[in-house]
Amino acid sequence: MRRLLFLAVPLSALALTATATSGRSVAVASCAKGDLKTVTDGKLTVGTDNPAFPPWFGGTPPKGSKWKVSDPTSGKGFESAVAFAVAKQLGFGPKDVAWTYVPFSRAYAPGPKSFDFDINEISYSPDRAQAVDFSESYYDVSPALVALKGTPIANATTFADLKGYKLGAQIGTTSYSYIVNNIQPDQQPAVFDRSVDVIRALSNGQIDGYLTDAPTAYVNVLIGQVKNGVVVGQFPAIGDQEYFGLVFAKGNPLVGCVNQAIEALKSDGTLDALEAEWLKDVTFPEITQ
Repeated sequence: MRRLLFLAVPLSALALTATATSGRSVAVASCAKGDLKTVTDGKLTVGTDNPAFPPWFGGTPPKGSKWKVSDPTSGKGFESAVAFAVAKQLGFGPKDVAWTYVPFSRAYAPGPKSFDFDINEISYSPDRAQAVDFSESYYDVSPALVALKGTPIANATTFADLKGYKLGAQIGTTSYSYIVNNIQPDQQPAVFDRSVDVIRALSNGQIDGYLTDAPTAYVNVLIGQVKNGVVVGQFPAIGDQEYFGLVFAKGNPLVGCVNQAIEALKSDGTLDALEAEWLKDVTFPEITQ
């Protein structure tokens, strides 16, 4: 992660021009909470998908909650904790943060948004940045391969070893792009609407393996979502480093203040500490090019 030196000055006192990762300059007149234009006055509305899976989200949804599997409002799990940490930098307390359900692909679709920012393991790409704005990286990503124990693909150590296999990924993810652009298997990769559909396809023998980010691969295997599953390895970054960014409606001036918040969290070690707490044991042998 890139680190910048920050002076001990609260965000509310800063007035400067920040640059969004999308490449568009964002003028920041003031990052004082009262000057921020949010979907709901005095509130910070954060979007994410539902179900919200660990290790990105944690906590047990209370009875009657709309949230499934995990509870984004709990502050537990890496992305929930990051969202609340960013909110704190902007002057919003936990009770000032509202969460809303946004399907993965809708988060980066063109048009107005029901959220101030969305956090949902969404990787920056130039194509997506045509429709929405992205923050700076809050997590640098390594894709990984999941397969079933004892199958031939589980012994793969190079891209060439994967050429003859049927691979899969969730639609709209950079995992699919990585398969097509970098691994380039002989068979057309399969795409699925939801992550649970990808897992089901592997279990049913429709695909030999699938790509996802390394922490999610680890959890898929650890908690038994993939029966008899194994993380075969992780892949090297090719070209620009893939990373997760917060997603905003195109032209939202909040991007500049959020970028300042993220850099402050990098500088003071908060992001590293949250990674260490929530994204443990997610480094695997590299599958080489």
